[in-house]
Amino acid sequence: MPAIMRTSPLTRSLLAPNAGPMTLDGTNSYLIRAPDSSGIVVVDPGPLDQGHLAALAAAGRVELVLITHRHADHTAASVRFAELSGAPVRAFDAAYCVGGDPLSDGELLSVAGTSIRVLATPGHTDDSVCLHLPGDGMAGSVLTGDTVLGRGTSIVDASLADYLASLENLRALGPATVLPAHGPVLPDLAAICMAYLAHRHERLDQVRAALGELGSTATVAQVTDLVYAQTDAAVRFAAEASVTAQLVYLRTEH
Repeated sequence: MPAIMRTSPLTRSLLAPNAGPMTLDGTNSYLIRAPDSSGIVVVDPGPLDQGHLAALAAAGRVELVLITHRHADHTAASVRFAELSGAPVRAFDAAYCVGGDPLSDGELLSVAGTSIRVLATPGHTDDSVCLHLPGDGMAGSVLTGDTVLGRGTSIVDASLADYLASLENLRALGPATVLPAHGPVLPDLAAICMAYLAHRHERLDQVRAALGELGSTATVAQVTDLVYAQTDAAVRFAAEASVTAQLVYLRTEH
């Protein structure tokens, strides 16, 4: 069983045992607490694994559980962990809340001795949020869920226009520490967002070129075959989701 690891002055993380092609090493469940606080906030309790949940529940008195987005590797354990901890679960989408109200964009949470700013960052999913801890170290930190990963790039399963805007909004936060739901901690949010934006615009150029070769009515599968030719079959569906978002962006928005 992985140990709880210090990830920033105000956060620790526990890696869930759900490694895979989409989850990398597994889902990072985060614990937020100021040094003088007796309570903690748990972010993304993760998959329904009893050992993982027991370790999170034993880490301190849980005041609140926060969800970054709806995918099961973040939310499958929400109901069970609410039972274990007695804490409400809050997410942007009311369907994933347990005994708590939905989160709202810009909401400031004062909990576990800290201030947590909720930032709506749609794109990976339409209900994705990031959590900004402005007092966490010199430049603050941001729990990015799957909007920004610690390794590689995220899929776009909602609006690409929204995702590009979300990356721009995150970039404006400067060199904050990146605390992703998958992969290692990164040191500079602005830098990684710039790299993500460059990658997305490069992919758009590739999709434009594919449409030029295949014709404007090319299907998602045809474009994926060209643009994501080296993609492993296990994550083909993720490539197709991103191509779908790119085609919508090009055909209806730009």
